[in-house]
Amino acid sequence: MITIGQLAQYVGVSTKTIRVYHAKGLLPEPPRDESGYRRYSAQDLVELVKIRTLAEAGLPLATIARLSTGSPAELEAAAAAAEAELTARIERLTATRTRLQHLAAGNSPFLPPEVEQHLLRLHDLGFSDRWIALERDLWILTFATYPDTARRYFIDQSQAQNDPELRRLYLEYDRAHDLDPADPALADLAHRIVTASLDRYPAADLTESPAELAALPELVQSSINESSPAWQHLDTLIREGLRTRG
Repeated sequence: MITIGQLAQYVGVSTKTIRVYHAKGLLPEPPRDESGYRRYSAQDLVELVKIRTLAEAGLPLATIARLSTGSPAELEAAAAAAEAELTARIERLTATRTRLQHLAAGNSPFLPPEVEQHLLRLHDLGFSDRWIALERDLWILTFATYPDTARRYFIDQSQAQNDPELRRLYLEYDRAHDLDPADPALADLAHRIVTASLDRYPAADLTESPAELAALPELVQSSINESSPAWQHLDTLIREGLRTRG
């Protein structure tokens, strides 16, 4: 037989909490000894652990009180439901912790690690800080808007930038930012981009994509065009070339 203080210490609660459980009918009050002290048994310890476990899992005390007088099947079902909710909560907290770690490392909490690694490589490949910042913002936007499609789109774009010939076109696109929209170099670049696009993708893939697959490039391209009149004109030339040659 143990005292209320010892019981509280074993379970990791306060004596006040045990008295609350008594008052709410969750834990029956044991008889007092001849000195007037409550003495608790091993069974009381088991019941208190059960109550505390259910409470820490998020069950209201009123529900726990009802379960204490219910059938074993009811307790089993409630415990299973609480476990499922607790698992979901753990997953949410784990995701939050991961985002905090990204923030502490100076990375975006919205981007997968492979995208962060890709962005880190762009400077060594010769891309401007402006382009890298634009890519980061666009990947955040696309992964927030179309997460499943964004992953496929990212794989395709990163593979293209790893190809020396295609990477050269991306770099020229980057440097065309400050050109005059009337510069004839834009027409030449557009012609070469159209040729590379038709070599890489069948014409049908460029014109008959499913709605979500088509929406994502449009979302990206509209953001790119807003940042440079030269890029906007280059996009117009590329679209015209694809229509003519596709």
